[in-house]
Amino acid sequence: MKSLEEINQIREQKRKELDLRVNLKANTREKHILVCRGTGCTSSKSPVIIDTFRKLIEEKHIENVKVIQTGCFGLCAKGPIVIIRPEDTFYAMVTPDDCEEIINTHIVEGKLVERLLCKDIDESVVHSLDELSFYKKQKRIALKNCGVINPESIDEYIAFDGYKALEKVLTSMSQDEVIEEISKSGLRGRGGAGFPTGKKWSFTKMAEGDQKYVVCNADEGDPGAFMDRSILEGDPHCVIEAMMIAGYAIGADKGYIYVRAEYPIAVHRFQVAIDQAREYGILGKNIWNTGFNFDLEIRLGAGAFVCGEETALLESIEGRRGQPRLKPPYPANAGLWGKPTLINNVETYANITKIILNGADWYNSIGTETSKGTKVFALGGNVVNVGLVEVPMGTTLREIVFDIGGGIPGGKEFKAAQTGGPSGGCIPKEHLDTPIDYESLSSIGSMMGSGGLIVMDDTKCMVNLAKFYLGFTVDESCGKCTPCRIGTKRMLEILTKICDGEGTESDIEKLETLAKNISKASVCGLGQTAPNPVLSTLKYFKDEYKAHVVDKKCPAGECKALASITINPELCKGCGICKRNCPVDAITGEVKQAHKINPEICIKCGSCVEKCPFKAISK
Repeated sequence: MKSLEEINQIREQKRKELDLRVNLKANTREKHILVCRGTGCTSSKSPVIIDTFRKLIEEKHIENVKVIQTGCFGLCAKGPIVIIRPEDTFYAMVTPDDCEEIINTHIVEGKLVERLLCKDIDESVVHSLDELSFYKKQKRIALKNCGVINPESIDEYIAFDGYKALEKVLTSMSQDEVIEEISKSGLRGRGGAGFPTGKKWSFTKMAEGDQKYVVCNADEGDPGAFMDRSILEGDPHCVIEAMMIAGYAIGADKGYIYVRAEYPIAVHRFQVAIDQAREYGILGKNIWNTGFNFDLEIRLGAGAFVCGEETALLESIEGRRGQPRLKPPYPANAGLWGKPTLINNVETYANITKIILNGADWYNSIGTETSKGTKVFALGGNVVNVGLVEVPMGTTLREIVFDIGGGIPGGKEFKAAQTGGPSGGCIPKEHLDTPIDYESLSSIGSMMGSGGLIVMDDTKCMVNLAKFYLGFTVDESCGKCTPCRIGTKRMLEILTKICDGEGTESDIEKLETLAKNISKASVCGLGQTAPNPVLSTLKYFKDEYKAHVVDKKCPAGECKALASITINPELCKGCGICKRNCPVDAITGEVKQAHKINPEICIKCGSCVEKCPFKAISK
């Protein structure tokens, strides 16, 4: 157990040791090799890279070099990533076989391994992380420590002002002052709904109850979303500290974090962080002799998307099937076991300590008039720089996709972006300059959601996309209410019919009517927002729906039942590449003569379209 004085001594001493992590002019002979150990890089053998570096350093008796595992740096497209500090050299797509060359060339000889240096969007070679276009328009607040500290070291967290906000709250602020500071900051819930965080804290504090709870919603189930998971993997103590501050503010002494069991790295690191905080006396009874008690437990979810809805999550924590409750009463008045309960998601908590330390005015100065601070997005799909980005609210979609994301690969055109996951809407290219904030997205039929941002190029069929998301929703519906349980199935049947070339114009009308009724009549947010992908694609891409039902053609060529692959005899050179790559031998023709496709054999896989060097084959 550590006293407050000992915690501050650790902070001062350890920060001096770790100065080279953030000070690129640090006067030191020591080097830190930082290796990403987020889920993405772990799947690409970053643990082997770490072990190989450590083994080589030991074998070669190299001094003053430490190998550190970190959380996600953000630029997942370039992983596994290795950063060497204090010089801030950025090596991309490193493999275990590259380790010896990095040690011999960079560490021993002091030279750069040129072939491993990261390339920017324009193919120019960059030598440090801050030179990359990917980072220039970002502002890392929630992700501040990710990629900087070892997430399994409480001392490293303390060194970078960890638990300093908790100290400030417990020693110099009242409950009402904490809530007032969060309210003044303008922070809104990052889980999707965007409800003012300070107001939610205030409601829970005012609620009557002999026991109150703080809950962290880490059930991140949107396809392609990995914001909350990355924060838990890269900076778990910041969530613990924020939950403790919330507990103090509302009068709670017990917290639960609900996280998916399918996120083993996040679960492991959060448990390590809890154990360390207990060992240091930060979690437990009479913390730092202030009279404040607080402890935390992890509850594992089995992967049900509906458990991201706060009341379904509460049901699951209590050991029952995850189904939403009717509201009111709201969790602030009757949550876990009927007691007042505060629920925020991971990213919301990740902002709290920074607000307390830097002040509400600082946070309030970032973002737009109604959407303050930054937002973390999992940028994926047809974009060059797939990864994790954090930008000030009000940054435009164009800036995220092209300036940060590097644009669309393969010379293709931007077609749309899906924000908000299965509950969100599609944003077409005419709205590329829309600021990313709660009101702006809502005004064009989309939503912020938890932060998934999927980019689509011009080869994507928007009808098929709506069908994909409806299929996900149908599978994930808890079945409690008829509109969601039955209505989404009927919508999926209609979409399937349209994609199979059997749709009619009346089906489009039925689809729109169903979507609007389900939105109004469903019990919880999952059902209420499930039709959004359909409504937004109908709004902006209705011509594609009509092409499917009237012309019996998929403009994007993605719906196989409506695809018609043909070879242009004027462009075909008779090279035979398409013939050799056809998996069902549907292509015939002699060398240097125009080839033909047998439509009765063709399975419309599109491999011939991709392989033809003369662009003679089209869908």
